[in-house]
Amino acid sequence: MTSVAVLYRARAYDTPQDPFADGTPAPGFRYDDDLGLAVSSEGVITARGPFATVAAAHPDAAVIDLRAGILLPGLVDTHVHFPQVRVIGALGMPLLEWLERCALPEEQHLADPAYAATIAGEFVAGLVAAGTTTSLVFGSHFAPAVDALFTEAARFGLRVTSGLVVSDRMLPDPLLTTPERAHAEAVALASRWHGRGRARYAVTPRFSLSASDAVLAACAAVVADVEGAFFTSHVNENLTEVATVHGQFPHRTDYVDTYDQHGLLGPRSVLAHNVHPLDGELAVLAARGTSVAHCPSSNSALGSGLFRLRRHVDAGVRVALGCDVGAGTGFSLFKEGLQAYFVQRLLGDAGLPLAPGHLLHLSTSAGAAALGLADVVGDLSVGKEMDAICLRPPAGTALDIGLRHAGSPEEALGKIFALAGDADVADVWVAGEQIASGGFLRPVGAGPVVRRSRAARRTSSTRG
Repeated sequence: MTSVAVLYRARAYDTPQDPFADGTPAPGFRYDDDLGLAVSSEGVITARGPFATVAAAHPDAAVIDLRAGILLPGLVDTHVHFPQVRVIGALGMPLLEWLERCALPEEQHLADPAYAATIAGEFVAGLVAAGTTTSLVFGSHFAPAVDALFTEAARFGLRVTSGLVVSDRMLPDPLLTTPERAHAEAVALASRWHGRGRARYAVTPRFSLSASDAVLAACAAVVADVEGAFFTSHVNENLTEVATVHGQFPHRTDYVDTYDQHGLLGPRSVLAHNVHPLDGELAVLAARGTSVAHCPSSNSALGSGLFRLRRHVDAGVRVALGCDVGAGTGFSLFKEGLQAYFVQRLLGDAGLPLAPGHLLHLSTSAGAAALGLADVVGDLSVGKEMDAICLRPPAGTALDIGLRHAGSPEEALGKIFALAGDADVADVWVAGEQIASGGFLRPVGAGPVVRRSRAARRTSSTRG
C-alpha cells in the first residue's frame, strides 16, 4: 500500500466536471469547506474527503493546515512566450507593429546564451509567482535558448511543453532558418528533453505568415519523428495578419488549412487566439480535436478583436486560457479569466455568459485536457498528482476583505477571479513538492531557497 506522506486540510475549489458540458450541475465547480487530501511521497493524491474522515484513516500522517487560505489546482497556461518577459506592457500598437517594434528585437537578444539563461530565470520565476504549474510555452528561435528554458523549468519541476520556434520569411534575418536546419535542431532538442522529467517537446512554427510550406512540411516531419510531440502556433489573431496569410497561401482554403494540409492538427495541437475564425475552420478544429488558447488580455491590448467563445463551444472546439506574455499584460491567469468574462459581456447576445466555475475550469482542467494531462493534473481528485496553489491574500487587501465577507462559495470564487494576483499566491506545489512558500521560490530536491522579492514575502503554511 502506498504510504501517505502528508495530509492537507483546506478550503478547496476545483472543476472535475466540465461546466460547459450539458448535464454538469450548477454551480459547475466542487467546493469543500474542510477538505482532507492525503498525498503520497510520490506526490499523488491517494484519498479525498471530509478532513475528519481522511484523518481518521491516516492517523500517523503529518498534517498541513491551509484553512487560512484557499486551495486551488495549479494553473495551466496554454500560450505564453518565453523570450518576451521584458517587453510586457508595450501598449498602443496592433499585432504586426508590436512584433516589429517590441517582440522581434527582444527575441534576437536570445542568440546570446548568457542572456537567454537570464531570461529563462525571469520567465520561470514569473510562472511560479503567478501560480502556473503547467504551461505550453512558445520557445525561442535559438536552440541553446530553448535548452536554457527547459533547464530552468526542470530546476523547479514545472510541467513545460515547448520547442524551437521556426520561420523562414517575414522576420529579421537572425530569426530565420531553413527547413533542413529547422528539422535537425528540433529533433536534437527533442532527443534531449522530450519525456525527460516533466518536459515535452512542441513543434512550433511561429505562424504561417512567417513559415512557408517547406518549413511547415519540416515541422510535420518532426511530429512524425518525435513520438508524442505536441504542435502549437498562432491562427486568426489579427485581420491584417489573416489577409496576408490568405495572399501567401492562395492554394489553401483558409488559415487553419495552412496547418491542416501538412497533418499538423490533432488532439496534441493547440492554436493560439483564433479571434476571427470561419465556420469551416471551427469544424476542422473540432474534427481534429485541436484546442484553442484564448488570450483575452493580449487580444484587447493589441486591438485584435473579441473572442467568440460561444461559436467555439457550439462547434465542439476545446478552449483553454493563455496569458500570451508579452503581448498579454502579465502571467496571471486570474487576470485572463476576468478578461475572458469581460469579453463575453461586451459581446452581448453573441457572448457566452461565464460564471466563476467556468473561469476556474478554463484556468485549470481545460488547460490540462488541451495538453493531454487530464489524467495527471487539472483538479484535486484521487489518483492525480498534487499540483496546487494556496491563495492567502495579505490582510486588509480587497481580496482579503471580499473573501471574509463573501456570502457563498460561488461569490468567493468570483471575487478570486475579480481581485487575485501574484501577491495573493502564497504557496505552490508540483507533484506534492512545494516550490514556493512565503514569497520565496524553492528549487526541487531541497535546494537553497531563492528570494523572489521583498514585496511578495508573507507567512508560510501553518502545521497542525
